[in-house]
Amino acid sequence: MPVLNPAITVIKRNLAGQVVIQYSARVLRSRSNYVVLEARFNHADTPILDAILKSNDRFVEIYYTDRWYNIFAVHDRDDDRIKGFYCNIGCPAVLESGGRISYVDLALDLWVAPGGTQTVLDEDEFTALDLDAETRRQARAGLKELQQLFSDHKNPDLS
Repeated sequence: MPVLNPAITVIKRNLAGQVVIQYSARVLRSRSNYVVLEARFNHADTPILDAILKSNDRFVEIYYTDRWYNIFAVHDRDDDRIKGFYCNIGCPAVLESGGRISYVDLALDLWVAPGGTQTVLDEDEFTALDLDAETRRQARAGLKELQQLFSDHKNPDLS
C-alpha cells in the first residue's frame, strides 16, 4: 500500500459505513500492507485509565490492510514521552482515492500502559454490535494477536 502523498485523511467508520471521525495526518512511511502516520489529538482532554489524552498530543498511528486492528502510540504534547498505546479493533484498513485511509471500528479497544499493563475497553459495546460470526471471530483473533504482541514486548516500530 505505498502512499506517495505526505498528507492523508483518516476516516473512522461505523458498521453502517458512516463517518464517525475524520482528521488529517502526515504519512511517515508505508509498505505493501501498512502505513504509519503522525497526527495531533484534536479533542478536549480525555482521561483514559491512568493517563490523560491532551489536546495536541502527538499520535503515531499504524494502519494495516491485512490485520483486524490499528495501533496508536500516544506521545505527550509537552515532553513527547509515551503515555501508552491505544489499539482499535476494526476491519482491515482501506486506502481510498483522494488521499484517504479508512477503517470500520468494531468498538473493542486495548490500552497498553508504558509499563505493559493491558486493559480491554468497551467489551460491552462490542458484544452489543450486530456482527456475523466470522467478523466477530476475526475481531477476537485481532485482540488476541495484539495482546500477544505486547506481552512479548514486540511493540510495533512507530518511530
